[in-house]
Amino acid sequence: MACNDTTVTMFSTEQSVKTLPASWFTSQPLYDLEMRSVFTQAWYLLGTVTKFSANQTVDYEFGGVPIRLMHHGAESFTLIRISDNALLKHFVTPTGLLFGTISPTAPTFDTWFPPSLLPLLNKHDFRRLPWRHGIKYPGRFNWKTMVDGYQECLHCQYTHRTFSVKYPPTFYEVHNYGTYSQHIADPTKPEDGLFLYFFPVCTLNLYGGGMSSFRVCPGNGAGGCSAAVTTGGSSSAASLRGVYGVQEGSGGNAAEARTGKVGETRMEFDYYYDGGGEKGMDGWDEYFAFVRKVAMEDFELCETAQGNLERGVYSQGCLNGVKERGVAHYQQLTRQMVTEKFKEEEAERNGLARVASTASGTSTSAGAATTLHAAEQVAASA
Repeated sequence: MACNDTTVTMFSTEQSVKTLPASWFTSQPLYDLEMRSVFTQAWYLLGTVTKFSANQTVDYEFGGVPIRLMHHGAESFTLIRISDNALLKHFVTPTGLLFGTISPTAPTFDTWFPPSLLPLLNKHDFRRLPWRHGIKYPGRFNWKTMVDGYQECLHCQYTHRTFSVKYPPTFYEVHNYGTYSQHIADPTKPEDGLFLYFFPVCTLNLYGGGMSSFRVCPGNGAGGCSAAVTTGGSSSAASLRGVYGVQEGSGGNAAEARTGKVGETRMEFDYYYDGGGEKGMDGWDEYFAFVRKVAMEDFELCETAQGNLERGVYSQGCLNGVKERGVAHYQQLTRQMVTEKFKEEEAERNGLARVASTASGTSTSAGAATTLHAAEQVAASA
């Protein structure tokens, strides 16, 4: 998929648009289609180059695919798929961000992201930010439930009171550019903070004297997480409230294959802080408490929202074409890629079925029964 700055921009007007149906947040067949369509093609923000020490190996997992990053020193990296040691594409931006893929068939960085991204990133020196802390913990919600919340800020004044004091939501805007979105807290001060969403599951948030990024990893929420952040195997918000989590890389085995579940995720956070503000390094504790409070407020909302989706409280609604255009944008991009993949696979199956029916003398006028459920849901939401 080639992206440019005008990809999927039909939601830049004030028209209201429909959300994805609730089935997209609860259907296992649709979830599996997302893994094969969106996640195998995507690029993921792995961190700044300062996160990785020389000769360090770090494991990740996206879309059920474990990958391994090896830093050889001097910002020389190798990225492989653990299952077969296949080499994977990775890219270091001029100012020090490292992105990677999970499939050898993924497009190049310049193909996946539009040309406006690098000039925007090049305004900031990410090498100045030392990595300070990493956290992982499971969540009982679909990956899109969290992205829905990140891609709008209507909830900020009610849920994130401390954030709203610094960045009043009355000025909040989201500008969409193909496979990334830029959030602007105050259009009159575009350089005050940098908030970016990288489709499908990564973010970058540069504000308050430091930088945070998170990855919403779909699938087995317990994967790669330490049981220390849960109670009795539960991933409830109550068991996580006030718990900052575990260091990056602790607990679990990222080399193990994951069995993805539609209503589970693994949240992964990286925190960077250089002490460049008025308080210097003494401001780290205050910054960390601030960003963790915002993260846990979102976490609680997501688990509640997912529970309502699974109970059938909500089926489908409308999005505000201005205030929620970030949500509309990424949802439409997801729908587009899933639908295209379904049609591609269906054509392949029908072709094989015709060959098989010719050889056996049987009729195969109907599509594969195992994909009927997903087909109906894709068609219904198109």
